Amino acid sequence: MARPRILIAGVGNIFLGDDGFGSEVAQRLARRALPDEARVIDFGVRGFDLAYALLEGYDVTILIDAMPRGGAPGTLYTIEPDLNELNDMAAPPEAHALDPLRVLALAKSMGGEFKRLLLLGCEPLTLGPEEGQMGLSEPVMAAADEALKMIESLVAEILEGRRHAALQPS
Repeated sequence: MARPRILIAGVGNIFLGDDGFGSEVAQRLARRALPDEARVIDFGVRGFDLAYALLEGYDVTILIDAMPRGGAPGTLYTIEPDLNELNDMAAPPEAHALDPLRVLALAKSMGGEFKRLLLLGCEPLTLGPEEGQMGLSEPVMAAADEALKMIESLVAEILEGRRHAALQPS
């Protein structure tokens, strides 16, 4: 039996402070040794590129992004969303922004099928001022190290065939 193929996709805008969390984690992951079944890509704000990558038939997709949910800055969340919600979304992604749910809906409208999707999010401290801000805040930068461990653990669990229940905020 073939082992599952995993897409690990970092998303976010590096010019908007902590919104660059997904890109930072993906860039760090790309420099680490991962199993051949795991492919890491920093998509930044390139929603159409992500949509086309999602059409490649991955068994599991792990999206990494800043995720404001009201927790303390740097809090990490692992969520397995209900993919049925994608049926109600019709708006295409914007050219210079990336809303992961819109990109997923676009990929689904193009014939993409998702077997399993996990979102690894980090509570941002700031999404930068209107004029932009490069660099992650201190709590989000610290959370990036923990996110690497979480993703490596998720990949190992997926490849070993163990089920992974959605984690509560850490």
